[in-house]
Amino acid sequence: MLRIDNRKARWLWLQAQGLSDTPIGPLDLPEMIRRLGYVQLDTIQNVTRAHHHILWSRNQNYREPMLDRLLGEDRAVFEHFTHDASVLPMEFYPMWQRQFRRLGDKVAGYASFKKAVAEIGGEEIKARIAAEGPLSTQAFDTKVTGKKQMWDRPPHKRVMDQLWYSGELATSHRLNFTKYYDLSERVIPSHHREATDDDESQIDWLCRNALDRLAFGSLGEIQRFWDAVNAKETRLWADSAKDAVTVEVENHEGQWLKALAPPDIEVRLATLSRPTTRLRIINPFDPAVRDRNRLLALFGFHYRNEMFVPAAKRQWGYYVYPILEGDRFVGRIEIKADRAASHLRVTQYWPEPAARRSAARHDRLSAELARLARLIGVEQVLWECDRL
Repeated sequence: MLRIDNRKARWLWLQAQGLSDTPIGPLDLPEMIRRLGYVQLDTIQNVTRAHHHILWSRNQNYREPMLDRLLGEDRAVFEHFTHDASVLPMEFYPMWQRQFRRLGDKVAGYASFKKAVAEIGGEEIKARIAAEGPLSTQAFDTKVTGKKQMWDRPPHKRVMDQLWYSGELATSHRLNFTKYYDLSERVIPSHHREATDDDESQIDWLCRNALDRLAFGSLGEIQRFWDAVNAKETRLWADSAKDAVTVEVENHEGQWLKALAPPDIEVRLATLSRPTTRLRIINPFDPAVRDRNRLLALFGFHYRNEMFVPAAKRQWGYYVYPILEGDRFVGRIEIKADRAASHLRVTQYWPEPAARRSAARHDRLSAELARLARLIGVEQVLWECDRL
C-alpha cells in the first residue's frame, strides 16, 4: 500500500488548494475557482469579505469587483449551496441537479415555509420577476408576524429561498452584496439547464471531483467536500470506484490512517515540490481550513471560528485569521479594517507555541499585512498589541 508521510501530505493538500505557489503572476479567475471547486460566500466584511480574501490569497492580483463581474456579467459561475452559500463554475451546473432537488424538497417540507406560501405563493413571486426583471427581497414587503425568533425571515424571503434552493430561481447578480433573483432560464445557459445526467452519474462526478481536489481523503472528507452526497452514497461509490487508490497517510502525531487518493496520486507525488515560504493570512472560511478535523490531523493546528460564540466564552476573538507560512500554521491574528480612517488594525497576535519568534517572521507578517491593506485601499497598518 502506498504510504504518504505527513510532510508530503501537507504539501499535497496545499498544492491541491492553490496555496503551494507564490501568489503572484497572471490571474485566471475562472480556472482558480474551477481548481478549488467552490468558493464560499460570506456577508461579514471584517477586512474584506471571505470570498474576496480566499481568491486574493491564491493570487494577489485579484481585486474585489472581479467576482461580481464573473457572476453577473460573464455568467462564468453560479451561486448555490455546498456546505454553505458558494459560487461554483457554471459548467458544474448539470451535476448540481440532484442538489437542487434535495435542498428544494427539504426546505419545502418545513412548516415555516408552508406557512409562508399561504401568505405569498411562489407563482406570485415568479410572475413579478418575469415581468419586472431581477428582484431582491427588498422589492417585497411581507413581514414576520408573531414572536420573532433568531434567523426569522419574512414570508417572501422564505419562499424566494426555496425557489432558489430548488433551482427555479437563480442569482442574477449582487449589488453591494445584496442578492438579486431571476428566473433560472434567464441566467443559466440552456445547455447546462437541460442536461440529463442521472443521479448515479452525478454522485460519481461529485465524489471523484471531491477526491481530486482533496488529493487524498477519508470517506467522511469526500462526503463533506461538497456536502451534496450522504454517507451511504459515498460508501457505495467508494466500493465501486475501481481506479481510486487506497493509501495510508501519516497524521501530525505519526499515526498512519487509511484514505483514498485519485488515480494520478503517484504522478502528484513524483512532481511534488516544497511550498513557497511566503507567509499568508488565511480567511476563517478558506477551504484549506474549513474541515477542522483535517486541519488538526495534518498540521496539528487547532482552530475554531468564534464569531457566533459569546464574547465571554471565546478563547481567541471574534474574527481570527490563521497564519500559514510554508507548510506550517505558525499563529493566528485578529485584524479589522477601519476604512473610514484608512487603517488596518491589528488587535491581537498569537504565535503558535512551537513557532520560533524571529524578526524575519515578523517582517514577513508585516509585509502580508501591508499587501492586505493595499487590497482594501487603506493607507496604514496599526498595531494595537505587542508585535512579538
